Amino acid sequence: MLHFDPKYFLFVGPGLLFGAWASWKVKSTFHRFAKVPVASGMTGAQAAAAVAREGGAEVTIERAQGFLSDHYDPRGKVLRLSNDVYDGRSISAIAVAAHEAGHAIQDKKAYPWLGIRSSLVPATMIGSSLWIWVFMAGILMQWFALAWVGVLLFGVVVLFQLVTLPTEFDASNRARAVLASTGIVSNEEEARGVSQVLNAAAMTYVAGLVTSILTLLYYASMLTNRGGRE
Repeated sequence: MLHFDPKYFLFVGPGLLFGAWASWKVKSTFHRFAKVPVASGMTGAQAAAAVAREGGAEVTIERAQGFLSDHYDPRGKVLRLSNDVYDGRSISAIAVAAHEAGHAIQDKKAYPWLGIRSSLVPATMIGSSLWIWVFMAGILMQWFALAWVGVLLFGVVVLFQLVTLPTEFDASNRARAVLASTGIVSNEEEARGVSQVLNAAAMTYVAGLVTSILTLLYYASMLTNRGGRE
């Protein structure tokens, strides 16, 4: 039977704390640099268009609802920016917009990790939706082979997050390079601010991966221990 297990917090607790810190860090960093205008006066939407164009990518730029909901959709070649980023003329807006444009450049240049991540999306959606139900069914029915299927489904989610890391770091590196070469970021202070915003955002992906790995290890350990008692 399922019951409260304090070992869960021993396994996953550090990742959850890391994730909470990363979430606070990215929000506080974004809000801090959202108050610092860029000398170029460009909006996030204008910067995204300029960065994508410089990288040879053709994209449609649209608005997205929600805070930091910015993303690039490779299926429609659409770059969606939240209102704060789309209209913002700040270091934060420029950094986030350029990062998403970096994904468009990756798509144009057939960056392999982006292609792998995109190919994993369907399996990841299935895995993230079903894994816990499959796992619980296996535990309740004492059918541990089924529970292991649930763990493997969650493993697909972890794999997706692992592949996401190099994709996100590369997009940020492309963004920094183009912002500097085009003069959108025109001084050292702005460059440092862009790096701080991008680095804070990257930590959320690292924290998510760490938490998922620890979660995977916890459930794998649980099944291993149960199997040893059978």
